[in-house]
Amino acid sequence: FSFLQERLRYVLGLLLLLHSTNSFYVPGVAPINFHRNDPVEIKAVKLTSSRTQLPYEYYSLPFCQPSKITYKAENLGEVLRGDRIVNTPFQVSMNVEKKCEVLCNFPNKPVTLTVEQSKLIAERIREDYYVHLIADNLPVATRLEFYSNREEEEKKKEKDVQFEHGYRLGFMDGNKFYLHNHLSFILYYHREDVEESQEHTYRVVRFEVIPQSIKLEDLKADEKSMCTLPEATGSAPQEIDPTKENQLLFTYSVHWEESDIKWASRWDTYLTMSDVQIHWFSIINSVVVVFFLSGILSMIIIRTLRKDIANYNKEDDIEDTMEESGWKLVHGDVFRPPQYPMILSSLLGSGIQLFCMILIVIFVAMLGMLSPSSRGALMTTACFLFMFMGVFGGFFAGRLYRTLKGHRWKKGAFCTATLYPGVVFGICFVLNCFIWGKHSSGAGPFPTMVALLCMWFGISLPLVYLGYYFGFRKQPYDNPVRTNQIPRQIPEQRWYMNKFVGILMAGILPFGAMFIELFFIFTIWENQFYYLFGFLFLVFIILVVSCSQISIVMVYFQLCAEDYRWWWRTFLVSGGSAFYVLIYAVFYFVNKLDIVEFIPSLLYFGYTALMVLSFWLLTGTIGFFAAPPFL
Repeated sequence: FSFLQERLRYVLGLLLLLHSTNSFYVPGVAPINFHRNDPVEIKAVKLTSSRTQLPYEYYSLPFCQPSKITYKAENLGEVLRGDRIVNTPFQVSMNVEKKCEVLCNFPNKPVTLTVEQSKLIAERIREDYYVHLIADNLPVATRLEFYSNREEEEKKKEKDVQFEHGYRLGFMDGNKFYLHNHLSFILYYHREDVEESQEHTYRVVRFEVIPQSIKLEDLKADEKSMCTLPEATGSAPQEIDPTKENQLLFTYSVHWEESDIKWASRWDTYLTMSDVQIHWFSIINSVVVVFFLSGILSMIIIRTLRKDIANYNKEDDIEDTMEESGWKLVHGDVFRPPQYPMILSSLLGSGIQLFCMILIVIFVAMLGMLSPSSRGALMTTACFLFMFMGVFGGFFAGRLYRTLKGHRWKKGAFCTATLYPGVVFGICFVLNCFIWGKHSSGAGPFPTMVALLCMWFGISLPLVYLGYYFGFRKQPYDNPVRTNQIPRQIPEQRWYMNKFVGILMAGILPFGAMFIELFFIFTIWENQFYYLFGFLFLVFIILVVSCSQISIVMVYFQLCAEDYRWWWRTFLVSGGSAFYVLIYAVFYFVNKLDIVEFIPSLLYFGYTALMVLSFWLLTGTIGFFAAPPFL
């Protein structure tokens, strides 16, 4: 009991350390200091919807455009995310208020939407699209205020505040569509400390918007592009009739407020989770349960092994010692090479690549070096790391292939470099074709696809060959016993030794260790930020430990049943938690997401299939390499 208390105290201390790490990040860009009247550029990122999962460019809709449209140069991650950052005609100056201003410079000539444009806007409103803008690289957010408890509403009248990423394009009332054509920007600045003789400098620390729908007749505009907002009680919303042309004005206002929030903490608004206590409790519960179950499994293994070894070493009855049973019967067949050694070593090589890539990415992100302010940095880093980790994947695959009596190392290296990446690229290409058909910005441009192919065959492939060459030349893994020339006949196995039953049994513990974190990861489908990499690193360590121990237990029981074909079975069974991830993804799709169309559903399950495949490779590789030391 004292040992359990000590272990729990250690876990709590580690969680506190990780939480403190999680609340800190190294900004992706240096802070920009503004003086009064300096321009603060408002840029558009994209339009997104959790119902369609298809991002679109900002100017795919007939918004007001500047005289010259300029797109920002983007990194690989931003392109793959569907970001298309572009300038907008909003004129915002530091600490300068604007009551109401017409966006397009035709105050006496409203914007006329054609029937096709009206239909498109109505369709996007029906699909619940959000508009994402940025100011000084800070995304816009919509403030949501609500009472958490009716009793508290009566007592304190205090509201809980949450922030929604972006703002809604519009809303529906019955069968009518209304567009948010007026944006009230609320920007918060932090005044920096300077000497008395110097001019004050300001930094943008929050960017909020209050979208409004105001009918054309209620907006009174003059020749200087200034307008007057109606009173809230007497204004009617701007309806968009998809069956005819519509006239409207796009307007905006700017309000500045001073804030105590410092520049380094300005992202806390977007990264704060609303249910932190539940998250903490679930993580601690998972850690305690996993350590407890791991202890039980370790005790079972030790006691069973001691009992078996004691039985084999008894010298009371000579005849009993001569009659072997259980795992000792198959000691001469345990290291017999399996079928398809090239495919097995290739998959395990890709698993090593994934393991190294994920470990480094999570660790670096936990230290705060891949903050959300560096858009696309996480995905870009993951892609490049996977390419460069090919040398390690090739090395382990080559050495294992030689251990399994393989001879065609060049073919094995090519298989390692192309099998898993080929499947990933093929699925992504097919999905990309469907996204292209929808004219979505989420579709990877053709030059980007060519660049990825060049990275694959120009970086990853040569590195895999290099690692495979040195791994194949290295001394193979030593087998402690000699393999018999004649394979031993395997007795008929009981029903619970079936592979699928083993997958179901072995996947429960690793999935139980991570399913809470999986829930938070899946909120990405709802356009939420995920930045709890401190927790994720801890969960990853628990996942490695649980997969390793489950693998050892399953191999031991298999050898006790006199079945020595453990190579493929260990790899398949250790990845059993991927099956539960697939089941959870289906559950999340049915209960959490409001996706009804074919292409969004195809995208969800296509990317889910990639995630499940990668997770199976990762956990299968962890379990496979944990088993041989036990043997």
